[in-house]
Amino acid sequence: MKRISAPRRTASLSAQLVDSLRSHIEAGGWPVGTRIPPEQALIEELGVGRSTLREAIGALVHLGLLEPRAGDGTYVRSSSELQSVMVRRASSARRDNVLELRSVLEEYASQAAALRRDESQLQQLRELLADADAACADEDTSAATNVDALFHRAVVRASGNDLLIEVYDYLGTALTSSPGGLPWDAVHAEEHARLHRRLVDAIEARDAGGARATAAAIVQLTHGHETGTPRDAEDR
Repeated sequence: MKRISAPRRTASLSAQLVDSLRSHIEAGGWPVGTRIPPEQALIEELGVGRSTLREAIGALVHLGLLEPRAGDGTYVRSSSELQSVMVRRASSARRDNVLELRSVLEEYASQAAALRRDESQLQQLRELLADADAACADEDTSAATNVDALFHRAVVRASGNDLLIEVYDYLGTALTSSPGGLPWDAVHAEEHARLHRRLVDAIEARDAGGARATAAAIVQLTHGHETGTPRDAEDR
């Protein structure tokens, strides 16, 4: 198991401990969603006083990286301050604004993926389509939502744009989830699956324009599903 770097004994020990713990979290030493070690264990491992540790933990809670849960310890909430801020901001934004942002990111990513994807990335997209079909056949809404999020992240990764990948990963489910786990009816589900297959076909054919247009149609379908408004007709 990767060990946390103990801070150097300088004038600002608590500040250095904050940096050390932040680096440990960013490197994946404590994955998002996991509980950090108990206070006494950290004191012994790091060789710092209780007040110094509590000050550092409090600072990381304030930054949004850690989350204390009464009676259950402290958990890792996000891997960086940027992720915490972006997720919080997206979560509090109007849903149509979130969908517009998603459309901008995914249209560009899909276009770039059509031009830059490799065979292994294309194969992953095909496998995720099969997983999505299986989840829908089992009427497993939770699994279908998770696979859909993985699919869109895979498209973004195939774009080859590291900064875009990082921003999209930071925003995470704030972009891809529907409020309240709104169920899909049979008509929407069928169209959703059809558009995803068409997107992969366009990426495979290196059809950048077709991939971009299909990505926009997917977001439009999601918006129409959530608001109950009909989607604009398109050529089939």
